[in-house]
Order: sequence, then structure tokens, then C-alpha cells
Amino acid sequence: MGHQQQDVYFVPSKSYWPIVAAVSMFVTVFGAAHWLNAQPGEGGFGKPLFWVGIAMILGMFFGWFRSVINESLAGNYNGQVDRSFRMGMMWFIFSEVMFFGAFFGALFYARLFAVPWLGGEGHGVLTHQFVWQGYEAAWGASGGGGPEKIGGSFQTIPAWGLPLLNTLILLSSGVTITIAHHALKAGHRKTLLIGLGATVLLGCLFLWFQAHEYAEAYEHFNLTLGSGVYGATFFMLTGFHGMHVTLGTIMLAIIWVRCAKGHFSKDDHFGFEAVAWYWHFVDVVWLALFLFVYVL
Repeated sequence: MGHQQQDVYFVPSKSYWPIVAAVSMFVTVFGAAHWLNAQPGEGGFGKPLFWVGIAMILGMFFGWFRSVINESLAGNYNGQVDRSFRMGMMWFIFSEVMFFGAFFGALFYARLFAVPWLGGEGHGVLTHQFVWQGYEAAWGASGGGGPEKIGGSFQTIPAWGLPLLNTLILLSSGVTITIAHHALKAGHRKTLLIGLGATVLLGCLFLWFQAHEYAEAYEHFNLTLGSGVYGATFFMLTGFHGMHVTLGTIMLAIIWVRCAKGHFSKDDHFGFEAVAWYWHFVDVVWLALFLFVYVL
């Protein structure tokens, strides 16, 4: 009977959450597209529709998470389901690695190939025909040396200010979540809650400093999305990473609530582990960002 029970794989009942998720994301993207394409001073329905979609997505997450948590607390998940969850999370993180890999690839291609090529490197191509007089094959604030009317002159953000501070914050959060994980496995509930709560606070602090950095970039450095390929890649990489930090912080907060309610045991806590894996991935990506975007 024990062997037969182990071979039984839990199949959840029919759920309406996938279709709710699809409709919510469609509404959000549809609203965002109309909002971004609206003419200055024009009203339109894009902005309110976007926020309606965001509210729908948040409601979907809350309801779907509640369903999965209730299934777990009911004891429906056995070893095979646990292995499936682990494999699913591994493949999800791998897809995220590829996601950022594409963005880093765009950065490396622009810096290592496109800029030198436009500066005259290579054979058989008259690159001077495609650029303006006085073009300089450089990366950063002096990149291109083109007319200031194209994006305007800008400055780069020093690596040893807020970026370094945010690096230390994320590295510290990696330590606190590791302490919380060890406390969970040791059955130390108070240390678990303190360590996990500190991780949530550090995530929020990182986001606050990143918002401050963006404000400085726009107001004092004139570094915007219109600052050529440098500005585009800078905000693309740091912005999407900030989005991942936001999602990770939300997940950590949910896990903190679950830990406070005693949902996890020393031997059964994959929900905690999955979020910890994700957070460590976010830490590693930021280290690469700090090195290749801010320092080099």
C-alpha cells in the first residue's frame, strides 16, 4: 500500500485561474500599449485599463497562491509532486538566465562589435558614410560624439556611489536569507522570521535606492531612455532586474507570512526553498550588472 501510495500523482481539479491569468495579462498589455502610444495631452482609456489589468493580476496571484497553498496544507503533495516542483523551478530559473543572457548579449554586441565597426574597424565597409563627421567610437557619455540634439549630452552614473551601496545591500540579503533557511531546518522559528524579515526589508531598501538613482539619472545626469544605445541598455538591464527584485520581495513577504503561520516544517519547506533559489539568482545577476554596466 505504501508503494502504491507513493506512485499516486496528485492531479488538481479543473481550475479557472489559468484563463483568469491570460485575460489579466492581455488587459494589462493592451492598456499599456494604448497608454504608451497616446498623444501628449490626450486622455484615452490606456492608463486606467493598465491599472485595472494590474489589479486583476494581483487578484489572480492571490487566489491561485491560496489554492496551491491549501492543496499543500491538505497533504496532497507527495515526493513525486515535490520533485516536479523542484524541476519546474529549476527550468524557470534557467529560462530567466536565458532572458538576461539576451540582454547582456545586446550589451556586449553593441560595445564589442557595433561601436568599433562604426568607428572604422573591419575591412571592406566604408563606415564613415553612415555616421556624422567627428564621430568617436567610444562607449558611455562620450560615445558617438554626435549632435547633442540626438538625446542630448549625458553623464554616466558613478559605480562607487548608489550602485555599490545596492550591491552591498543585495549581498547582505543573500546572507540573511541563508541564515533564515538554516534556522528553518534547525527549527528555530524566531531566527527564521527575523532573517526572512530582514531579507524583505533589504529588498525594499534596494528598490528605494534604485528609484532614487533613476531620479538622479533623469534630473542631474540627463541619462534617459533617449540617451542612445547606452541609455537604452542601461535602463533595460537595470529596469528588468529591478522588476525581478520587486517580484522576489513580494514572494519573500508571502513566505514570511506563511512561516509566521507555521506552514513549513524542517523537512517539508520547498515553497521557502524555491523563493530562496530565486533570490540568490537575483543576487548573482546584479553582480554581473554591477561589473559590466557600472564598472567596466
